[in-house]
Amino acid sequence: MLNGIHGHQAIERVVYGKPAGAALRAESERLGAKRVFVTTTKSVAQSALLADVIRDLGDRYAGVYAGITAHSPRPCVIEGAALARAANADLIVAVGGGSAIDATKVMLVALWQNATRIEDLDLYRAGKPKDGAAPPAEAIRPPGDAIRMLAVPTTLSAAEFNAYAGITDPRHGIKESFGHQLVVPRVIVLDPAATLATPMDLMLSTGLKAVDHAVERLCSQQANPFAIGTATEALKLLSRALPDHKARPEDMETRLNLQFGMWLSIGAGTSGVGVGASHGIGHVLGAACGVPHGHTSCVMLPSVLRWNLSANAERQKRVSEAFGKPRAAAANLVAGLVRSLGLPTRLRQVGVRKDRFREIAEKSMHDRAVLNNPRPIVGPDQVMEILTLAA
Repeated sequence: MLNGIHGHQAIERVVYGKPAGAALRAESERLGAKRVFVTTTKSVAQSALLADVIRDLGDRYAGVYAGITAHSPRPCVIEGAALARAANADLIVAVGGGSAIDATKVMLVALWQNATRIEDLDLYRAGKPKDGAAPPAEAIRPPGDAIRMLAVPTTLSAAEFNAYAGITDPRHGIKESFGHQLVVPRVIVLDPAATLATPMDLMLSTGLKAVDHAVERLCSQQANPFAIGTATEALKLLSRALPDHKARPEDMETRLNLQFGMWLSIGAGTSGVGVGASHGIGHVLGAACGVPHGHTSCVMLPSVLRWNLSANAERQKRVSEAFGKPRAAAANLVAGLVRSLGLPTRLRQVGVRKDRFREIAEKSMHDRAVLNNPRPIVGPDQVMEILTLAA
């Protein structure tokens, strides 16, 4: 008999289909925030979106940090927290993709704990993975009036919907997990127009990351009816909306459907159903090899499905059914979707050669998602098998 714990995030509301700037102004007023600090990336900082957000915040706007880079490096966390501290911020708004949102989550931790050096963050990493779960560090103790964040995602990575963040430690070339129930945004604004400046490749590849969220949960040995329901609906939406978006990028309804698909894809995360080796190996590919977040799913998910088939063939049929092709192999359907979108399908296409495989495999064994894989992975040699399939 299934058993587990379904948690609920400390998200107060999701605002969708409304202009981001006006929504942020209304939510800031509702929350009584007077000093709203914005975090983002250089590319988003140059967009009309950020100009609209700053304009609509009006006298509540307290400053911006636009230095967040890919894979959320620790130095960006410390630098952004220092600027927010200097601005006397009482609310932070992250505008951007997964890197911006994850970095902002850990900026909150740095502000709560007065961490001012990258070394200071060592104390606040999530605990040692056990049974696929990494408990938040007990050292994180937010004050009673802890500063929180809001988020306006510009991609489909879904980072805003969970209370963990993947942060890269440049000293070791690895991505580490940081978590606390209060790092999740209080409010998430899903504005389709916020994605208009997002390059097509980034939009589609982070959409594949959302597909990965749904597929690995559908195929999990812990999958429960809640996870199956949300992940199935996510795949139904995403498998249609991604090709539609490529064909008709001007269609705002399709963009909103992509955001709903992304939201559903991550929803099962609160139900105790974790992801597997595609995510875990992907974390290392990003931190150690600089592979963009969404591209890691494009190149790894089909091979992980093939390697796992002996352990979860019946569960993989759920993926095929969600695609509307119950007789086709799940790995082939995912790989076909990736190819149809013009995204990379092999590790060599993203610059990862076989001489890096051993390093990647060994580092992957420290990732909680790898330890949660449906077919148990007990050593780096098995990760090497998966990498070889994806070469």
